[in-house]
Amino acid sequence: MAIDSSANNGSKRKPSGGSAPSSSGGRRARRVRMTGAERREQLLDIGRTLFAERGYEGTSVEEIAAKAGVSKPVVYEHFGGKEGLYAVVVDREMRQLLDMVTGALTAGHPRELLEQAAFALLDYIETFTDGFRILVRDSPVAQSTGTFASLISDIATQVEDILGLEFKARGFDPKLAPLYAQALVGMVALTGQWWVDTRKPKKAEVAAHLVNLAWHGLGNLEARPRLIGHRKS
Repeated sequence: MAIDSSANNGSKRKPSGGSAPSSSGGRRARRVRMTGAERREQLLDIGRTLFAERGYEGTSVEEIAAKAGVSKPVVYEHFGGKEGLYAVVVDREMRQLLDMVTGALTAGHPRELLEQAAFALLDYIETFTDGFRILVRDSPVAQSTGTFASLISDIATQVEDILGLEFKARGFDPKLAPLYAQALVGMVALTGQWWVDTRKPKKAEVAAHLVNLAWHGLGNLEARPRLIGHRKS
C-alpha cells in the first residue's frame, strides 16, 4: 500500500516565517539584567526580610541567593558572605533610627522633648518593623556594627546633651546626665521591644504613659496622662 508522504512531510513543516508561535513570545522575552547597584540593593532587601524572620543563624547564603535568583558566588562577590551582608543591614538600620531620633529632638519644653524621643522610636518600630526586629537580636558581627545595647548607648548620647543643659538650669549635677539619658532611652526602647508584637495600646497612648513615668516618677503619676506637644497620634 502506498504511503502518503505529503502528510508526513506536512507534519514536519515549520510555521511560515520560521518564528515561534505568538503564544510563546512572552516566555521567550529576554530578561533585563540588573546593574551591580541594583543587585546589591535586591540582596540587601532579601537579607533584611530573612534576618528579621529567622535571625542571623537561621538564614543561609543559599536561601538568600535562591530568593534573588542568583548563585551563591554573587552574594560573596557583593558582601564577602552572610556576615558582610548582615553588617550592612544592621548599619543601615542603626543610622535610620539615629537619624529619626536626632531629627525629632527639636526645641521645646523638656517634657515635650521626651515626647518627641518616645514618638521617634515608636515611629521607627511602626515603619521599619523588620529593621527593629533585627536590631534587638544579638549581633554576631563586630561591635563596631552595633548591637541593641550599643544602639541604646548611641541614642542616649544624643539625649545626654539636652538633659545636661536642663540639669544645669535646675541646679542639678550635669555629670549625672549620661546616667539619666541611658535610663530614659533604655526604658523607651525596651517598651518598644514589647510593643512591636502587641501594638496595643495605640502609639500615642504608649508615648503618653512613658513620658508620664519619666516626667512624674512613680510617686506623682497622673491617672490619665496627656501629651503636651503638637503630636497626638
